[in-house]
Amino acid sequence: MKRLHIALIYNAYTDGTPEHPADRAGTADLRQMIRRIARGLRKVGHTVTVLPLSHDLFAFQRRLRRLKPDVVFNQYDDVIHGALYEMRVAALVRMMGFPLTGSPALALGLSRYKYMTASLLAGAGIPIPPNTVLLETVRAVDLHRWEFPVIVQASQEHAGIGLDRHSVVHSKKQLREKVRDILRNFNQPALAQRFLPGREFNVGLLGGSKLRVLPLAEVNYSELPPDIPPIMSYAAKWIENTVEYQKTSVICPAEVGPELAQQIGNTAIRAFRAIGGWGYGRVDIRLDEHGVPRVLDVNCNPCLDEGIGLARSAERAGISWPQLLHLIVKAALERHPYDISVPMLANPADGHPVKNGSEKPEPLPAIPAAASP
Repeated sequence: MKRLHIALIYNAYTDGTPEHPADRAGTADLRQMIRRIARGLRKVGHTVTVLPLSHDLFAFQRRLRRLKPDVVFNQYDDVIHGALYEMRVAALVRMMGFPLTGSPALALGLSRYKYMTASLLAGAGIPIPPNTVLLETVRAVDLHRWEFPVIVQASQEHAGIGLDRHSVVHSKKQLREKVRDILRNFNQPALAQRFLPGREFNVGLLGGSKLRVLPLAEVNYSELPPDIPPIMSYAAKWIENTVEYQKTSVICPAEVGPELAQQIGNTAIRAFRAIGGWGYGRVDIRLDEHGVPRVLDVNCNPCLDEGIGLARSAERAGISWPQLLHLIVKAALERHPYDISVPMLANPADGHPVKNGSEKPEPLPAIPAAASP
């Protein structure tokens, strides 16, 4: 197999705030995941350089230019509420002329502005939850007619940030309180939507021009006590010592009839394509009272940690974790057919201009299906 030099980038910034020891989204867990990804890529024959980015963007740019990797494996994720640097880092890497794994900057930006994504999907005829409203002030609550229950969340966060036990509200008073909480603690507008009562699915997608729908995963809330709403809150995702985490499980593959499975998969592909997603992603879908799949969220560059999320769905499809990483790299080399590489940040004085990617990259050979982690 052709050996590639891969630069694995991630956000190493920390503000020094003490982290909850049971929080699986903390700095220590992030670094462990990065090490695992590096090992996984090396298992399939690649050379990997881990390149953190924290306080010095210019140093990061200089080092990336010196490395001149064949591919940049993008694991940069914002760690501060309201920060929207994910799309900027992706744009920087592409402006330097390097192929980048996952979705391009525009898709990353759109998927972080949840109301913008929802509006775009609705305009494309893709079902979203009814009564989707962006609330920039508490007073704005009184400008709309509501059908409760309503779910309220921070409009520019992901990974469950801002979702908790009080995010599903049943009155205008509760809605105002939750909007006030988001405005104060997250410094961003709140997104309100009708809370859907049906089953919830995570739809993993893999590939470039030819997207593959991985086996569906269903979120199982049946063991939650009645006073905790059945939602994928931050605690349910990351805080190990909470009831939400311990009583929320995932069934993969989900038990779904072929007709509904096709409908869910097609809806996910349409949503991912609509915002310009590429390489890999996850679309969260919930059924309404009529059984219609409606898109809750489009996740570009979702968590790639071994054994969970996208990796778990890939395993059910017979794709080992190193194979999954390899296919993500392969999609990055394929690149979007309309993506034009015009490097703008190379330093001509160093005598080593960055590759402009104008030549068609040599495709990666397939990994034998029997490969194991």
